[in-house]
Amino acid sequence: MSDFGLATLALDGKAQPVLVRDGKALPLARHGLKDDLLALLDDWDATCAAIEGLDESLWADAVRFDERAALAPFIPRQVFCAGANYRKHVVGLMMGDPSMRTAEQENMTPEEIRANAEKVMDAKAATATPFCFIKLPSSVIGPNDTVILPHNVEKPDWELELGVVIGKRCRHVTPENAMDYVAGFAVVNDITARELLFRRDGSAIGPDWLSGKSFPTFLPFGPLIVPKQAIADPYNLGIRLSVNGRVYQDESTADMMISIERQIAFLSERVVLQPGDLLCTGSPYGNGSAFGVFLQPGDVMEGSITGLGSQRNPCVAEEMP
Repeated sequence: MSDFGLATLALDGKAQPVLVRDGKALPLARHGLKDDLLALLDDWDATCAAIEGLDESLWADAVRFDERAALAPFIPRQVFCAGANYRKHVVGLMMGDPSMRTAEQENMTPEEIRANAEKVMDAKAATATPFCFIKLPSSVIGPNDTVILPHNVEKPDWELELGVVIGKRCRHVTPENAMDYVAGFAVVNDITARELLFRRDGSAIGPDWLSGKSFPTFLPFGPLIVPKQAIADPYNLGIRLSVNGRVYQDESTADMMISIERQIAFLSERVVLQPGDLLCTGSPYGNGSAFGVFLQPGDVMEGSITGLGSQRNPCVAEEMP
């Protein structure tokens, strides 16, 4: 049974993992499997074997799957994000946000900036190592939960991305065998406080990733974890996000510069990757900063990735005590 997904629903008064197939959800804990999706990832091979061994008659116990009722699949142990990993995305940021430009680009015309940025991105795709940062797991919410816009953030921005869920502990892996450690794929939205990434005090230390990325509710996740074997080509998936019905992101994972395999290999040389870790692989073009548009209270984001389901997250202002 390779064509399935895993999700978490509120059933019998508690969050429970379910097997999703053909619009139906089978509660796994009722049939001898663990009652927590993260625990299922801890022994992913055994979980897959147990799922394959489920009798078809058990689907009589299934309930209708409504992705609008899905919770966050689980809270990841670690969250890693790839920065500046889509060619058009980075070019768009440089065109729309002067703070993203290099010193070389300061006195260029817009046309020269674009040509220079495209040249830099082409070189990065061929030779560069990944640029990764950490995002706090406490920022995770479900695919239908409310995003709280912090009172001290002026430019909250969306970044719908392909998420990769790690299924085996790994260290020192190569790009050639990196996919052996992947459990599956998911939709993630790496929401960003755009103006806080680069500090205004002139600090030369570099981007302030904590302030820019890890506010509560800044990582909608889900609705599904789709096993890697069900995704024929992770580099041919459509990524689409709209705000209040207007489409901003409508791109493909084909524009990803540094592959998932290279990202995993890079991370494994620096940290121990564990089952249930989440890798956000970078945002394609279409963020609000490219249009000078940022999230406001009352906005509704709707995002989807081919074969992985969809999210719908309303935005509200933070209430201060």
